[in-house]
Amino acid sequence: MSMELLVSTIILLGLLGVAVVSDLLRHRIPNLLVLLGLTLGLISQAYIGGISGLGDSLLGMLICFALFLPMYAVGGMAAGDVKLMTMVGSFLPFHYALWAALFSLIAGGVCGFLIVLARGQLLQTLERYWLIVRAQAYLAPSADEVAGKPFPYSIAILIGTLNSVYWQLVAGGWGV
Repeated sequence: MSMELLVSTIILLGLLGVAVVSDLLRHRIPNLLVLLGLTLGLISQAYIGGISGLGDSLLGMLICFALFLPMYAVGGMAAGDVKLMTMVGSFLPFHYALWAALFSLIAGGVCGFLIVLARGQLLQTLERYWLIVRAQAYLAPSADEVAGKPFPYSIAILIGTLNSVYWQLVAGGWGV
């Protein structure tokens, strides 16, 4: 792994760490943090890979945005989560951005399942999902359901990104 790639990865993980802390404390991811991250991601990929790196960064952003936007549209996550995942995409070549987004979605599902399970609401949640399938319409969780409470999705994005970065290292990096 080149020194530039290592520095870029450390910056990305540091920004994600700040986002997680903010999300846990305030249930918000600051726009300034995301804007700073987008800028640093684009610059780092352009520095590492030139025009090709910049193109990879832009495509990574687009992929992450496109995969997370539908979740926002149906109310499954907040806009800050979509912006944060887009920021992650700016730091990664598009194929690793895709994996980071997919790993983040899987991590979010696992975290949600564990929260529902830990709160003893698995049957209640499954019953609501069964009703959704039968009615072919979305039914919002009731006020007492944990599924209706905000979840700091930045944790899932951090876990997914760590997974992607790990596999990049195991697979030999970005061809560096």
